[in-house]
Amino acid sequence: MKLRHVVPLLALALSACATSAPRDPAPSPDVAPLFAQFWDEYLTLYPLQATFVGDARFNDRLPNGLTDAYRARERDFNTRWLARIRSVDTAGLSAQDRLSVDIFVRAREEELQRLEYPEHLIPLNQFYSFANIFAQLGSGTSAQPFATVADYDAWLVRMARLPGLFDQAIVNMREGAGRDLVQPRALIDKVLPQLDALIHDDPQQTLFWQPVANMPDTIPPTDRERLQAAYAEAIDTQVMPAYRRLRDFVRDEHLPQTRETHGMRDLPGGEDWYAYYVRRYTTTDLTPEQIHRIGLDEVARIHGEMRRVIAELGFDDDLQAFFTFLTTDPQFQFDSEEDLLARYNALRERVEAGAAKLFSMTPKAPFEIRPVEAFRARSAAGGSYMRPSEDGSRPGVFYVNTYDLPSRKTWDMEDLFLHEAIPGHHFQLALQQELDGIPAFRRFGSFTAYIEGWGLYAESLGKELGVYTDPYMYFGYLQNELWRAIRLVVDTGLHAKGWTREQVIDYMLANSAESETQAIAEAERYMAIPGQATAYKIGELRIKALRAKAEDALGDDFDIRAFHAEVLKDGAVPLDVLEAKIERWIAAQAR
Repeated sequence: MKLRHVVPLLALALSACATSAPRDPAPSPDVAPLFAQFWDEYLTLYPLQATFVGDARFNDRLPNGLTDAYRARERDFNTRWLARIRSVDTAGLSAQDRLSVDIFVRAREEELQRLEYPEHLIPLNQFYSFANIFAQLGSGTSAQPFATVADYDAWLVRMARLPGLFDQAIVNMREGAGRDLVQPRALIDKVLPQLDALIHDDPQQTLFWQPVANMPDTIPPTDRERLQAAYAEAIDTQVMPAYRRLRDFVRDEHLPQTRETHGMRDLPGGEDWYAYYVRRYTTTDLTPEQIHRIGLDEVARIHGEMRRVIAELGFDDDLQAFFTFLTTDPQFQFDSEEDLLARYNALRERVEAGAAKLFSMTPKAPFEIRPVEAFRARSAAGGSYMRPSEDGSRPGVFYVNTYDLPSRKTWDMEDLFLHEAIPGHHFQLALQQELDGIPAFRRFGSFTAYIEGWGLYAESLGKELGVYTDPYMYFGYLQNELWRAIRLVVDTGLHAKGWTREQVIDYMLANSAESETQAIAEAERYMAIPGQATAYKIGELRIKALRAKAEDALGDDFDIRAFHAEVLKDGAVPLDVLEAKIERWIAAQAR
């Protein structure tokens, strides 16, 4: 079902400066049909993925992805396709096709490794929750379309399949509890209010009624009446009972079975499981211990730069006192949600104006800025991005969290926008799916170290883009760079060194300017998705090192726009693949 990869991560198109990605040679006849067939089978197996990329063929499908039978289908699918692509003679392929083969093989191998671990027995947490994902889809504001009668009928069929998935999750969590495979109690404590917020006795008060309340005028009256009645019945007799059963199970049976420990090392086989996550998310062979050390070194380096900025502002050399000032002084608060959104939209204009200096490739797809939905805001990150649909019917979305508004700081906004919107995730992800000449599995593929490394690298471009002119805003960038360095320390501390949730929170509060609200949410995020947080800094450090290498090698001939195009033009790739292609590019430029 691949729920982990459904992003829970912008209204004016950037058409004035947009250019299409350069067209690579078409895939050779030997591999193009294979990749096309694979993608079609992939979307059949993972119909939610199809919905999120804008392929409407499977919008009524919802396989029970938590069953042993479905996992066996996944294993067979990946084994079969791995063998087929390995049998291809790559000798006569173009460089682009060889790259596609290499990436394909790596991805299928990683998926087979994933299936060796019992993640289906701990399917629920506060950060990635199938209950929340379906509420987003059913609300009419996410990827599931509600424009035609066929759209409404498709969701009716998909809704009818929700109870089976929810009931399977209960079966799996019971099995997991019997095998000591359970989530930390702190995470499940946060799941309960999320479920409660989605449950109502009146179907018309639920999120699932919103598509009916906002039904387009183009829906004929007879269909309108039929759909209203059908949605009311489905929500009342299928969807809400499924949510209640899950909520009651979690509250009455599962919560007492959860564990008081916090890291993966406390699960059966947890150390090996965590090492797999680290390898997968970073696309490196770095060990948790090596990553922990890198994190400590980066924290020390960034603290040094922060002290320089503090001195520039005329404050004493006391990081903790300055952190307290930043988190408590009212001048750094937004007046209202409207004020926050207005400031982000004004910032958007400034960044767009500076982007042409650094980028020759920008996406055609527009994006919107929206607040995180209320039902998931409490546990959501400060910002996230959802890529646009392939067909252009849905823009990219930069979600900004307005929950606990006093904890959202003005000095945090510039770097957050650069990371999630432009030139970060919107540039990279929207551009990736617009690329010509590469197969669909790459246009919609994901390597976290590359994607999140690019997002963090995009933050470092602030001064070149004409922002970070206010020292507090620049300090905000340093704070968020520091946050990603801290992630290396605490994620590995939590899952490989036995740190507790409280130790993680204390370390974050002692070494950064984040609020306690944010520190708690982040600590619990790392508990919920082990290893993912290590990808950001590892990816950014690699991209920065490659830029420095290119600048040193090319001197006055270095072209930042050409460098960025080279990084982006093939979409997301493993870090070793990125390094190899940038080295080839440097050699070609130096001739």
